[in-house]
Amino acid sequence: MEKNKKTLKIDTRAVGEDAPVFIIAEAGINHNGDIAIAKKLVDAAAAAGADAVKFQMRNLDELYAPGARKEEAEDIGTEYLIRLIKNADLPPEAFSEIAAYARGKGIIFLCTPWDKKSADYLEKLGVPAYKIASGDLTNLDLLEHIAAKKKPLLISTGMATLEEIKKTIGFLKKEKAEFTLLHCNSAYPAHPKDLNLRFLPELQKISGRFVGYSGHELGATATLAAVALGAKVIERHITLDRAMVGPDHAVSLLPEEFRQLVRDIRVVSAALGTNKKYVTSGEAINRKNLGKSLAAAKPIKKGRIITRDTVTARSPAKGLSPQSLYELIGRKARRDFAANDFFNSEDLGKSKRIPKRLPKGRFGIIARPHDLAELVSEITPEIIELHLSSRDIERLEKEMKFSRYPKSELVVHLPELYGSDLLDLCSLDETARRKSVANAERGLNIVPKIRQFFGGTPEKIKVIIHVGGMSREGFVSAAERAKMYERLAKSLAELHYENVDLLLENLPPFPWYRGGQWYSNTFLDADEIAAFAKKNGLGLCYDSSHAELFCHYAKKDPVQFFKTLAPYVRHIHLSDAAGLDGEGLQIDEGEVPWRKLLPLVKKSKIGFTPEIWMGHREGGEGFRTALSRLASYGI
Repeated sequence: MEKNKKTLKIDTRAVGEDAPVFIIAEAGINHNGDIAIAKKLVDAAAAAGADAVKFQMRNLDELYAPGARKEEAEDIGTEYLIRLIKNADLPPEAFSEIAAYARGKGIIFLCTPWDKKSADYLEKLGVPAYKIASGDLTNLDLLEHIAAKKKPLLISTGMATLEEIKKTIGFLKKEKAEFTLLHCNSAYPAHPKDLNLRFLPELQKISGRFVGYSGHELGATATLAAVALGAKVIERHITLDRAMVGPDHAVSLLPEEFRQLVRDIRVVSAALGTNKKYVTSGEAINRKNLGKSLAAAKPIKKGRIITRDTVTARSPAKGLSPQSLYELIGRKARRDFAANDFFNSEDLGKSKRIPKRLPKGRFGIIARPHDLAELVSEITPEIIELHLSSRDIERLEKEMKFSRYPKSELVVHLPELYGSDLLDLCSLDETARRKSVANAERGLNIVPKIRQFFGGTPEKIKVIIHVGGMSREGFVSAAERAKMYERLAKSLAELHYENVDLLLENLPPFPWYRGGQWYSNTFLDADEIAAFAKKNGLGLCYDSSHAELFCHYAKKDPVQFFKTLAPYVRHIHLSDAAGLDGEGLQIDEGEVPWRKLLPLVKKSKIGFTPEIWMGHREGGEGFRTALSRLASYGI
């Protein structure tokens, strides 16, 4: 039963700790006995992006004792409620029609059975799970009957005491039931002060399972707080009109409100991230540009003692961290410093750490034109991957100046940004697409001129390019994505280049450009990428960090991702990743399953480079560390 603590499966959806929040639109009896309204509620739930729409089914003869069914025999509250329930009752065959309608809309149909006969009818409809109302948390008779159907149970805990909750948990575990509990306050509406959301973590501890929240409060703020506190199932009522007659309309969300709730839940879920601290891809650029490094406040002669008044901090962050200030003061200057020269780790008496072990495979170093000589001064790699900026292209168009590397293969990575323009060969804006084609061609034209300096380069130079396909307001529809792939094929056909092996790189779902406020739509899914590469006869650059970020987002296997792309991969980027946009992390500092992935990389015999964010700092310290760690895996 250990698996039940982590996840449940409802229809095709994984529900639990490592899955997106499962959102239920509770239609309940808000259809007021009208099947046309019931179908409109299904439409609204589906349009809002809910995972499931849920109704309630009662057999009044089974549910109520004979005396209770006589409205005049009960107190005023019960008389009122029974009258409303009777007026909102639907015949069994209506639920069959609604279930089929929901399936046609691509949303999961759920229903709360209030009695055994209703549960038996719903079982015939093939419901994938049963929602148990708060009023039946203590109803072991009904729970026993439904648990025997071996479907997941979602059980609300409103109105129950702690001891009642514990007793039902014990009973369900004895019955070997798959279940999760939903924290709930059953007042209609529930006042915020009575919601007691801090009980959610305690409920998880008591049950030994992930938990959820069923809300009856006004508005959505508390529901979002429940998500932040760990609720993995959310149930809220939905209505077409709060003015309609019925017990639940007043505490229900309107369709647009429900849509906003779903959107905000997804935002909160993404914001929760991981329990690991890492520098995100959007931060990494600012870390360099806005960060500081220690620099000489005035000229310092070699051999002089470095004093406090001779040290200051300057941007960008390209040298020794300001946190090393008092490690530096009192040391002798190892070289002459002009004002504003940056200090580095060698000024602390540390020598460059040359890896004792290097990878056995065809490994490379990533460099920019201006730091290439420094980065390869002590390690001569088989591959030099030159990352160009648009400014680099402008400079190289005027003057081609490199040292010669007679044994190294040149691989070129084209820019993603050309000035302020993102390269987007998939753009649905024809002007932007044409501009991207022109920019990419500028980079391609410069490549053959660089090639002469790298003697180990084959006839066809590997050139890596990001294809684009970004959007600002969220992921686009499948139809729009298909159009983007069509535009990409058109753009590639318009590019003019010779003796170039153009490699398209798989992308992360949330790229770093301009602070990371973008969504990638193309070259995310391995099956789509492989199909495009096969159809268009193109090679690929596989990026382990991008793949991990997408697989984390889409709940897919990163090892299978590589296997799918392997037939088309001709160059590899290796770096770690965490969360949804923790990109380019150092090897073993993220979530990439290296022990499973690297044997496949080794078997492929494809050349690779460690692409560590800020890996070039301190003379390539990050790259050297990555090579050493990769070597420890025997690659």
